[in-house]
Amino acid sequence: MPRARKGTASRKGGRRRGGGGQSSTRADSGSSEDEAASEARSTTSECPSLLSTTAEDGFGGDAVAEQGQREDLEERLKEHVDRLTDKSAKTRQGALESLRQALASRLLPDFLLDRSLTLADALEKCLKKGKGEEQALAAAVLGLLCVQLGPGPKGEEMFHSLQPLLISVLSDSTANPAARLHCASALGLGCYVAAADIQDLDSCLTCLEGVFSRSCGMSGSAAPVVPASLHGLLCAALQAWALLLTLCPSTHIIHILDRQLPRLPLLLSSDSVTLRMAAGETIALLFELARDLEEDFVYEDMEALCCALRGLATDSNKHRAKADRRRQRSTFRAVLHFVEGGEYEEETVRFGLEVLYVDSWARHRIYAAFKDVLGSGMHHHLQNNELLRDIFGLGPVLVLDATALKACKISRFEKHLYNAAAFKARTKARSRVRDKRADVL
Repeated sequence: MPRARKGTASRKGGRRRGGGGQSSTRADSGSSEDEAASEARSTTSECPSLLSTTAEDGFGGDAVAEQGQREDLEERLKEHVDRLTDKSAKTRQGALESLRQALASRLLPDFLLDRSLTLADALEKCLKKGKGEEQALAAAVLGLLCVQLGPGPKGEEMFHSLQPLLISVLSDSTANPAARLHCASALGLGCYVAAADIQDLDSCLTCLEGVFSRSCGMSGSAAPVVPASLHGLLCAALQAWALLLTLCPSTHIIHILDRQLPRLPLLLSSDSVTLRMAAGETIALLFELARDLEEDFVYEDMEALCCALRGLATDSNKHRAKADRRRQRSTFRAVLHFVEGGEYEEETVRFGLEVLYVDSWARHRIYAAFKDVLGSGMHHHLQNNELLRDIFGLGPVLVLDATALKACKISRFEKHLYNAAAFKARTKARSRVRDKRADVL
């Protein structure tokens, strides 16, 4: 299947420029809560970047030491790979966890290319014979391997060899929920990165849709009660399905809209705040895809949908945790704003010396999918992983010499001054909001 990732990255041209999370300027009341949520959305890398590490190491003076560290890391990774076939389940789990952390934080394509078959065989055994946590870790490592190897022959071969196992575990209602959750995420991410034909996309979409559709019930009826232990699985399956929607041809989107858009709103009444938010963001994505196909797209039950979204955007139930209420209101204000007005407010993601822009729900889902699997290593991969840079339209890897790095480096004192000024400005803004509230009261 022709890859459409670059097209998705710059949807409709115009001001579409790159990927990210949610809006940094979504607010409808000017409250301090909105400002805090807005600050949280505009992100700057908190993990040590490759650029800053190079600068602190003396601008290339420690190249030999860096090479030695890489060799030490590869030796440790070889040991972890060997331990994947150990008789002890605890040993295998420890090796999988170590590999997961290493693959999320570092880019190691050359090391992995030489061992792709060995890793595929070991992961297959872990998924087949392992239990619970071991299966979950094996699926997580598989997702990371797809990100590391990219859409080349090795990545495609690994995904195709393990795709049936992922589907088997995910579809097994008696399997461990955590294992099924990670299989859903790995299936979505692996298909997005490595699947090359429409049949693979269809089979993955069908499997993922089957998992969360059972919890939606039928349009016009109440959604079935879902055990709390399955909320994470349903959320992962829904998000992986939404990720693959960004690759779907228009003929598929039309059928999906007819089938799922009337049913997904039933998930908005879920007891899980995470599942409610995932459902809301997926609904916004479906509206975006529908309007891409038909500019004057009209949804029949728009009034009921907007009423439900408005209720969640202003929810103040005290039995919910304060942080959950804040996250939910922020998300559903953005969803409601888009569904009603068709505008996605841009967010910026800063990493190293570069900036990534998000201005669509498709970009939000793509960025969030990689962020979930890479964690704090996301910024390192954005800087150095050609796959991510291609998906988000960042161009070739940025290479700076020692002089440029030194010029761009901010001293500790300058950072302190900047943080102090930002704190002062934030305090003043919040004080003005409190004064306005006092006037109203």
